[in-house]
Parts: sequence; structure tokens; C-alpha cells
Amino acid sequence: MDLQTLTYIVVGATFALYIGIAFWARAGTTGEFYAAGRGVHPVANGMATAADWMSAASFISMAGLIAFNGYGASVFLMGWTGGYVLLALLLAPYLRKFGKFTVPEFIGDRYYSRTARIVAVICLIIASITYVIGQMKGIGVAFSRFLETEYDTGLYIGMGIVFIYAVMGGMKGITYTQIAQYCVLIFAYTVPAIFISLNITGNPIPQLGIGSSMADGSGTYMMDRLDQVVTDLGFNQYTTQVMGSKLNMFVYTLSLMIGTAGLPHVIIRFFTVPKVKDARSSAGWALVFIAILYTTAPAVGSMARLNLMNTIQTGEVGSAEGNIEIAKVPQWMLNWQKTGLLQWEDKNGDGRIQYYNEKNKEFAAKAESYGWKGNEMTKVDRDIMVLANPEIANLPNWVVALVVAGGLAAALSTAAGLLLAISSSISHDLLKGVFMPDISEKNELLAGRIAMAGAIGLAGYFGLHPPDFAAGTVAIAFGLAASSIFPVLMMGIFYKKMNRAGAIWGMISGIGVTMLYVFQHKGIMFIPGTSFLGDLGPNWFLGISPNAFGAIGAIVNFAVAIFVSKITAPPPEHIQHLVEDIRVPKGADAAIDH
Repeated sequence: MDLQTLTYIVVGATFALYIGIAFWARAGTTGEFYAAGRGVHPVANGMATAADWMSAASFISMAGLIAFNGYGASVFLMGWTGGYVLLALLLAPYLRKFGKFTVPEFIGDRYYSRTARIVAVICLIIASITYVIGQMKGIGVAFSRFLETEYDTGLYIGMGIVFIYAVMGGMKGITYTQIAQYCVLIFAYTVPAIFISLNITGNPIPQLGIGSSMADGSGTYMMDRLDQVVTDLGFNQYTTQVMGSKLNMFVYTLSLMIGTAGLPHVIIRFFTVPKVKDARSSAGWALVFIAILYTTAPAVGSMARLNLMNTIQTGEVGSAEGNIEIAKVPQWMLNWQKTGLLQWEDKNGDGRIQYYNEKNKEFAAKAESYGWKGNEMTKVDRDIMVLANPEIANLPNWVVALVVAGGLAAALSTAAGLLLAISSSISHDLLKGVFMPDISEKNELLAGRIAMAGAIGLAGYFGLHPPDFAAGTVAIAFGLAASSIFPVLMMGIFYKKMNRAGAIWGMISGIGVTMLYVFQHKGIMFIPGTSFLGDLGPNWFLGISPNAFGAIGAIVNFAVAIFVSKITAPPPEHIQHLVEDIRVPKGADAAIDH
């Protein structure tokens, strides 16, 4: 069976499964729409949380970053998983004990202020929409290659699927759909990794294969071979490559960590479990389920880079329909060229694709002696690496189709969770919580679904013109959450003297300085050439990239919030007692009395 037909069957079957689950578990009350009736088992919630968390950035983009940035891309592994530890220890149990539906609702009650709740909603929407854009990029990439549609068409199809099962099912439907999506995405990620690890090292366990010797009998370790291949072509050594300065790597990691702990769509997952201890338990299970993919990603990325370099540099005979000029270009490149995500120019007419670091003058001079006339790879979208890897390795068509279904599952699961967070903040926090407190449950549920439909449309619009590769866009979203939501939650739980003025001005200043920095270097609304002071190029503050600036915004948030709270009236006594009660385990008072 040909690849396209098989892909349609596999992807169609998974879509039918998701929609079927949504029909079966559709929400009938606001409690089911916002928190799945608070009846989800911790293990099931851990699996759903893992799917909610492992987005297109994790499945599609992260290994691509590892493939091209080597050791430097470990910031994503450390930041995203480390953030879950913060979430499990510092936020999830206490927020679940507070017993509300949404993060802005907690902020509004804790800081006894409608204004604080509204500011939290605005911050949530900004971060979440930015995050959804990254998912839409992943959906468009997967559809454009394997279903042979335009990027835009693939995006519209993905929006339609999310609309059907997210709008109908709410948190209840999304939860059980995400469990199915986790099974699809983890199977789709690990099976090709096992095949490729076997091909390259003879070891079926990718996590061990990355440290094993090559299967060719040379005795050379795989990572040593990769270092040799990339340095021979003028690139930096793969295992020592960094992303900017060491300070930038540290701040980048920190931004991703606290951004993880501050993302509302992840936090609200812990409102769905029956008891407080279940929130901590489900966070632990989520980390286990996430670790399966995250410990595999370094092997996938490094093996993809090795396969890429070996394949395009030497060239293989492909089906070129008699065109001598590109007769030696591998078939997978011909396939991906149609999407516009991979492009090249055969400058010396030898029918092969030279890919090397022409900025390295010493190697460039050496390359000219080979008859090469510059780097012929004019475009390699990093987001294609995971999806292209099975084709590069000549794996069976069913494996390739499975990877496509997995990438779509990752993007759709996270998009649904984000859209629910946006929807609930509008319908529950703004409409019912501020403007129409007497609205009926039926109308609130309707408003939530309308808000979600609007959010899907807005995310799709920005997804047509994404500001960066998927993981880069997501990193910006994490920075926005880190600079606005995380500090106010932390101080709301652990600093009883924090008042509403401090929280409000902290959120505004934190997200404000982060957005100014991002817009200055990436353009307003991420449109190049629209920054306030023109193109500053690499003139970053202390060498910190815009994608990593969220940690600096968080520091500003903490500093402004504490300063303002010191010069304004302290919170009421009952609020301070409320903060203390949140941190006291249930039954502790009785134990003390005895």
C-alpha cells in the first residue's frame, strides 16, 4: 500500500477515535466542561496531562532543535521537565485544595480583586494564544507533507478537528481524548526510534543506543562518529555546541521551568482529580509518562542529524524521472521539497547536495578544491526532522504513517487544552465572574463553547504566519507565562503579605517588559521589521535571547510586586488566614490537638 493511502487510513482512524470519545464523554454541566466533574483517576489524569503537555514542540520540534543545536538544545529537556517538579511540589496541591475551576479565579479570590482577575485573564490569553500558534505550525507541517496539501489547508483541517471534539467535550471529553492521544503519540515516537537505533547501533533501546558503538563493526561510538562528521564539514562539535552564552542557556532553562509551572492549561488539569493528594500523585505520574518521550528525544535528534549528514552529503539514487541534474538526490528530499520546508540549489551541477558550514573560511577553501560552490541547502525547516527521519532511514510506510498520526495527536491534544483554558477564562472568569454574575449554567456553558470557537479562529489566523519554528514559538509562550502567572501564584501561596496592588502591578510589569523585549527583537505581533527601534540584530540584553527573556520578566514581576505591596495597605486578615490554610495539610489541626 502506498504511503499516502496508508497515512490517510491511520490518521483518519485516529481522528475518528478522538471524535467518538468526545461524543461519548461530552460535557453536560459547567463542572464537566471546566474540570471533568473532578472525578478523573490520578493515573489517567497523569496520562492526559502528559499528552496536554507534550505538544508539537515536544514531538515535532524538540528533536529538530537537538539535531541542529546539539548539547545546547538540552535547555528544552531540562527546562520543560524541571518545571514539572516545581509544579508538583509548589503549586498543584495547593491550587487543588483551593478548589476553584480556573487560575484567574484563584488569583481574583486570593487577591480580593476583580481587577487582578481581569489582568490574569489577559495574561493567560496572551500566553495561551502564542502557545497555540506553535501547535498550528506543527499541524500544518504534518499535513503539508504526508497528506500532500498546502500548509494552510492542513491548518484548516486541524482547526476543524479540534473544534469538533474540544467544543463538544469540554474538559471531560478532552481528558479522555488526551489519554488516547498519549497512547498514539508515545507509540509513534518510540517505534521509529527503536528501528533507527537498531539500524545505526544495533541496540534496540534508543536511550542506550545513543551511547553505543556503530553497528558497522568499526568500534566507533555513535556520538564520536557524529562529532567527526559535523566537524569534518566545518560545523562546531555536536556534543559541546551551546545556544548563545552560558548565561543565556541558564536563563533559557529557568524561563522554561517557571513557564511550565505557570501555564494555566497544565495547572487546570490538577483541578480534575477528586482529592488534594491526587493532584501531587497525578503530577508524578505525568512526569513518568513524559520521561518516556523526553529520554528518547536526544537519541532521535542526534541520530536524525547523523542520517541527514550521511544521506545528503554522499547522495543516493532517487526517482527523478530522468532528470540527470538531480538523479542522485535522495527521494525523501524530493518529497519534502514539494512542501517548501526543504529547499536546495545544485550550484555545481553534480546532482548531489553539499551541506557544510561555508562561514568557516578554512573549510570553505577546502570545499572549493572538491569542486563545491557553496552550501547548496538553502532551507531546512527544523520542524521536519522527526517527520522526515523515518523516510531518511528507509523505514516501512506504516512507521512513517504512524509518526504523522503521533505528531498530529501531540499538536491537537495541547491545542485542545490551551483552547479550554482560554474559553474558561472568558466565560467563567470574565462573563460570570465579572460582567454577568447571574448568568445561568446553561448560558455559561454556551458562552464557553462560543469563546472556544473564537479562540480557534484567532489561533488559526496567527498560525498561518507563525513567528518562529514550533519550539521557538512555544518558548516565547513559556516566557510570557513565566513573567506573568508564575510569580503571582507563588506569592499568592507562600507570601501572605502580598496584596492586590502588588499582584496587579507585578503582572503588568512582568509581561509588559517581556513583550516589549520580544516585540523589539522579533517585531510587533512577531512581524519582522515592525519593532519600535528598528532591527537591533543580535544586540540582546546581556546576550539573553528573546525566547529566554521570560525569566528576566519574572524577576521584574517579583521585584515590582514586593515593592508595591510594601508601600500599600496589607491584605485583610481573612485573606492572610486563607493563605495559611491553603498550605496546612488536611487533618493537621486535629493531629496537633491530640
